[in-house]
Amino acid sequence: MTPTPAVERQVALTEDAALPDQASLERWVGATLAHAGERDRDELSVRFVDAGESQTLNRDYRGKDAPTNVLSFGVELPPGVDLPLLGDLVICHPVVVREADEQGKPLGDHYAHMVVHGTLHLLGFDHIDDAEAEHMEQLEREILAALGIADPYRCELDAPSAAPEDERPDA
Repeated sequence: MTPTPAVERQVALTEDAALPDQASLERWVGATLAHAGERDRDELSVRFVDAGESQTLNRDYRGKDAPTNVLSFGVELPPGVDLPLLGDLVICHPVVVREADEQGKPLGDHYAHMVVHGTLHLLGFDHIDDAEAEHMEQLEREILAALGIADPYRCELDAPSAAPEDERPDA
């Protein structure tokens, strides 16, 4: 059995929100780490934020002045320092709720997708070009299927208001 990852759950919202619990976060992160074969780095934080904080971070770190679903901030350790830290995920609750509604997905499933997607970014996966995007999306499908969650990209194909290809989950 895969050890439980160390996930720090942070909530920076002023409203009551239906957010994933600690056990769900650990299950989703653990499945991603196991699928990717990561055994050494298993500590990260997941911070749930409002649109304002997401927009500020997205603008300051990515040059995009709009809130986004998930941001990933990897840890860069100095040479010779060997710690199990992966980094931080910042998930914008209002954006995830809106996307789940627009795409006709259960909110919990969309949260799982965002956590898997963000964790893959922390492990070094990306979707800069089409080949990388296809590989990363395939990994997401496999991990989510193992968790009993439907193909998130299939839902987008079926939804009338599906996001264009260039609006994949952000890094």
